[in-house]
Amino acid sequence: MHLNCNMTEFILLGLTQDPVWKKIVFIIFLLFYLGTLWGNLLIITTIRTSRALQSPMYFFLFYLSLSDTCFSTSIAPRTVMDRLVEQATTTFSECLIQVFTFHFFGCLEIFILILMAVDCYVAICKPLHYTTIMNCRVCEVLVAVPWVGSCVHSSAQIFLALSLPYCGPNKTDHCFCDLQPLLNLACADIYMVNLLLVSNSGAICLVSFVLLMVSYVVILHSLRNHSAEGRRKALSTCVSHITVVVLLFVPCIFIYTCPATTFPVDKMVAVFYTVGTPLLNPLIYTLRNAEVKNTMNKLWNRKRISYDMK
Repeated sequence: MHLNCNMTEFILLGLTQDPVWKKIVFIIFLLFYLGTLWGNLLIITTIRTSRALQSPMYFFLFYLSLSDTCFSTSIAPRTVMDRLVEQATTTFSECLIQVFTFHFFGCLEIFILILMAVDCYVAICKPLHYTTIMNCRVCEVLVAVPWVGSCVHSSAQIFLALSLPYCGPNKTDHCFCDLQPLLNLACADIYMVNLLLVSNSGAICLVSFVLLMVSYVVILHSLRNHSAEGRRKALSTCVSHITVVVLLFVPCIFIYTCPATTFPVDKMVAVFYTVGTPLLNPLIYTLRNAEVKNTMNKLWNRKRISYDMK
């Protein structure tokens, strides 16, 4: 394993080198990131401070919003600041740290979406046993598993990155550090590493997506036995989950199932699921969830009344 590389830093070319467009991209990325922080932290605060949102579904939604916040923070701030400099550079160590955190929180989000599908299945298909199956202890154990799995996945990414020598060139046509662009800078045969990347990131994305889609088909099929009101509420929840799953997994599958082939659109796809999706997730869950919206309104009104009394 090549622990030492000849290059000490990489140059990130970003979306564009045009000074005017770099300023536009800076503003867009900054607004998206601030919106992501505001939306996800609002959900986190609402769930933590409300007794009405203590069911397993909101327990997992809390961790989904947390992973979204950390996932976006691992990429967006550095990407935003890089738009202000003429030439964006990053050291080899910084690049590996970004690869680890990016994949850790991205994988964590995938696993939590799977847990949310499990919770949805039990709630709809096993309603009489729901409180027994999805008790507090079980939820805590379930949410601990993704943290371990994400660490293993991210560690594998670092191992693959360190297994190659980097002799130049040091320019990568990407907005942030990821294993796939780094492979193009390696001065060694990367065929086996590409296969390992597909079996790691690609397999996680594709298999998880298929399992989630199959599970939601089963859930939707089981709704035929529910009342009209029950179907409406369950369908609303499922549609929100499916929308989030599609927005996250389709770009990831596009990127990680064919790492040996790069396309000009790859950068835009990567920007969408790293900067755009974390912003859309809280919007989807709050706009389609009446319980969350009502709780937010109550908390807002309570704080406003408390402020007026002062």
